Amino acid sequence: MKKHLPMMLMAGMMLSANSPSSAQLLARAHANASMKTTAAAAQKSLKEALHDLKNHYKSDILFFDRNVSTYSVSMDAINYSRNLEHNLNKILQNTNLQFKKSHNGSYIIAQKAEKSAMNLGGAPQNSTVESAAPTLEMVQAVDKSISGKVVDAEKGEALPGVSIALKGTNQGVVTDAQGQYKINVPDAGGTLSFSFVGFATQEIVVGSQTQIDVKLVPSVQSLSEVIVSVGSRTSKRTMTDTPLPIDILSAADLRTTGQLTFDKALQYRVPSFNTVNTPVNDATSLLDPYEIRNMGPSRTLILINGKRKNTSALMYIQTSPGRGESGADISAIPQQAIKRVEILRDGASAQYGSDAIAGVMNIILKDKFDYGSATLTTGITHKGDGQHVGVAVNNGANFGNGYINYTIDFSRTALANRPGTVSAEAEADGNLGFGADLSTVKAFLAKFPDAGNVNGQPENTAAKFLVNGGVPVGENSEFYFNAAYVYKKVNSFANYRTPYWRTTDDGLLTPAGQTYVGYVPTFQGDLNDYNGTMGVRSEKNGWKTDLSFTTGGNKQLYTVSNTRNRSLGKNSPIYFKPGGYAFSHNVGNIDLSKQLSDKLSFAIGSEFRMEKFTVFEGDTSSYVGTGADSFPGTTPNNAGTNTRFNFGGYVDLGYDITPDFLINGTFRAERYSDFGNANVFKISSRYKFNNDKVTIRGSYSTGFRAPLLHQIYQQLAQASFVPGQGIQTKGIVNNVSPQAFALGVPKLTPEKSTNFTLGLGLNPNKNLSITLDYYNIKVKDRIVLGSEIAGTTAGNTALDKILTSNGIVAVSFFSNALNTTTSGLDFVVSQRNLLVGPGKLSINLAGNYTFENKYTSVKNTKLIADAGKSVFDRTQDALLFSSRPKYKTILGFDYALKKIMFNLNNTLFGPTRFHQNGLDENTDTEFVPAVVTDLSITIPFNSKATLTLNASNLFNVMPKWDFVDLKTGTRTRFDAKNNVPSAKYWDQYNLITFNGRYSNVTYDGSQFSQLGAIFNASLNFKF
Repeated sequence: MKKHLPMMLMAGMMLSANSPSSAQLLARAHANASMKTTAAAAQKSLKEALHDLKNHYKSDILFFDRNVSTYSVSMDAINYSRNLEHNLNKILQNTNLQFKKSHNGSYIIAQKAEKSAMNLGGAPQNSTVESAAPTLEMVQAVDKSISGKVVDAEKGEALPGVSIALKGTNQGVVTDAQGQYKINVPDAGGTLSFSFVGFATQEIVVGSQTQIDVKLVPSVQSLSEVIVSVGSRTSKRTMTDTPLPIDILSAADLRTTGQLTFDKALQYRVPSFNTVNTPVNDATSLLDPYEIRNMGPSRTLILINGKRKNTSALMYIQTSPGRGESGADISAIPQQAIKRVEILRDGASAQYGSDAIAGVMNIILKDKFDYGSATLTTGITHKGDGQHVGVAVNNGANFGNGYINYTIDFSRTALANRPGTVSAEAEADGNLGFGADLSTVKAFLAKFPDAGNVNGQPENTAAKFLVNGGVPVGENSEFYFNAAYVYKKVNSFANYRTPYWRTTDDGLLTPAGQTYVGYVPTFQGDLNDYNGTMGVRSEKNGWKTDLSFTTGGNKQLYTVSNTRNRSLGKNSPIYFKPGGYAFSHNVGNIDLSKQLSDKLSFAIGSEFRMEKFTVFEGDTSSYVGTGADSFPGTTPNNAGTNTRFNFGGYVDLGYDITPDFLINGTFRAERYSDFGNANVFKISSRYKFNNDKVTIRGSYSTGFRAPLLHQIYQQLAQASFVPGQGIQTKGIVNNVSPQAFALGVPKLTPEKSTNFTLGLGLNPNKNLSITLDYYNIKVKDRIVLGSEIAGTTAGNTALDKILTSNGIVAVSFFSNALNTTTSGLDFVVSQRNLLVGPGKLSINLAGNYTFENKYTSVKNTKLIADAGKSVFDRTQDALLFSSRPKYKTILGFDYALKKIMFNLNNTLFGPTRFHQNGLDENTDTEFVPAVVTDLSITIPFNSKATLTLNASNLFNVMPKWDFVDLKTGTRTRFDAKNNVPSAKYWDQYNLITFNGRYSNVTYDGSQFSQLGAIFNASLNFKF
């Protein structure tokens, strides 16, 4: 009999706290039970009773009697106030079974030795030795140790962090830095499952083995099986099960871009995501605007481990993409702390509330500690500036079933300057420049061809700290937490004040005895950003509960130096504190969900959020009179703190009509303290057929976005470049000001949206996948920062009278001015494991194409309309709807040659269009399509040290733009540097480039960076 024991034990049955199909197994077992049970509600089969005990006590129960389902148990015998062992004794007392607790904490149930050849309790007798159930004595030694090593089948290198689980139990371990593992299993053996993101899962029957080495094969299909957290509030699903388009990016995907910050890495991995450095820096240098699907930064919700991240304190007010909006500072998140990124490309206000009109980005942090690592990074641009150096450490510890994982990241990037060549004739022109004497201008520009201007990439220093952890609480719960703190300091420059622009500095900035040659004001920004979450997750009786509290904030304070307040003359300081901004929120969440049946899942939850926005007053000298030259300070009447709160709740139902056909529905209601109610819903569905090789999915939803506190309350005077007028100080009046009331501006209300998506997924084979997703987003009452409203030439309208009486020269304000439509197509094609020479090649093609991005109506106040003015001009039109690429496609090649990995990505940036202030009505500027090539080579020296070399924009492609004649379609390249003649556009060129200072990308921006080729190297050590 003993020689057949392993076979019989393997044929035994397990109950596991993690078994996803246990409910189905119980149902079938109950339906097929050979024993007649009573109709009394208190009677259950022994197997069902054991399952109930397993769920209640969260313990593994293993049994080795095939007829365990035939026993009948009175549930009245169970007392849940007592321990598990007491109740096991009770329900087993009338059977021939007994239990024993194993070394690993599992409970083993088997026959008593003296009755091993027969079954009692009405069960049929076993007729042969081979089929007889093993006795408890035969399975007392239930633990044996299995060890081994897991490696990459293609590269042969160790794989740290691979998850190894004993199927049917909650036992599991991960491989260490050398790919080694050790796990205890029953003597009966069992099946081990080896899984790792980016590799095909392997299952191996243990049998009599004690040493199992595994080679995992890279597979794109494994990414489809990652359980995604974003998209539904009911049970989490794999990518192939979700009815919504979701991108998953691993840490390796981000690392091979060679980009230094998280937001820039996304730019070269996600086609519908766009961001770029702005050519004019000051406060904007602390955070570049980003967006998904050309919808602006305010319409993408950012989550950290599923919890809302705070918005930045900064609102963009420069004439650049993202104007009038704000977003979370994702550049503050250290890449080394990221496990993966999930991007939901679909409206999700019903699931998550405000800001999720375009989509949701969920950043999943590293959790269970696998190995420690330190990364040293250095880089430089092709011109020898912009030097970067950084060091990051990721480390942690596991303790029992708890863990802690932390990241520390320090970095510094030096100035990279890309000024243009300034035109003396334009500088001397009274309309285009300063009306100075031409000989004086030429003498200055002979020494300083760029007029001393500094623009490109400012100097910045950052320190980032992040921790993520979890600790079991009792048998059913986990306390989890994460926290992050980031400090950034940025040093940038305003436009150089030439001696023919500012004819004196009152002796304040030029050392005694030296000739005055002008001055360049400097701008320093200090940013503090923090976020943290703590909560408790529990599961009992099938109910999953998640209670959490999240806090976060962003504070920015500014310093302006090497400048003066001209109104104060020689009494002016040369160092100013013009103020700053702060935003914070506190969020409480309660989420409950349950799988009500095999087909129906249910979730319900609520959220309370309090927000606070503060504008800090500048020092008196920074705002009095004309204010500090380049960046006037915030006046007392424009400073202050404003708050609001909202309370919301949602209900979510998911129904699997069949294993292939899913329907999901969500309803959400919100109540805001400042504007009232918002009610939205979402319906989505997915159908798979042809053995899951074809998937059709779609959704329809309504959404909303609450106006930012910044948009309601911010009011300021801002110095900006105005084509043909130089630097002018204009104002923004807030939405609740007397001036806005006088102009008839209504209070802001939420944006309302409808979002429709329809997608197709194809998986012809395990190495090829194709997805196409069409989207259509309509936004009603879209909030915009309008164009500047000035008086009319005649000066006799009602608008003129109000502007004059309020001392307003030109003013802009926020309003629900537009109804808009955005539609397009996202596509992804991935082919893996092509044999090319001695290595394997994978090809990825991903793209986004915008069919339509436009406004359908504009709402002006009566005063403004009667004066022939509009809050929305062609410049604002271009910034909102055509300043991001019409299309973007990324073609990537990943080639594995033994242990070396080559990554070659080619990003095609489509055209962008601008219509700058001052341009002829018949003229636009257009940045032409361009391909940026990035190369990454990863070389592992051994299992602990890896070198990665990156060349971003390998071929040094620079943005190029043309003037476009809107009547004829003719495009003209004005190349001032090489003196290409074009009298027609000479004045237009100087208007929009500040006489050549911003010749590379114009004042507004471009599709991609103007820095050209950048070379980086990083060395990673595992410990």
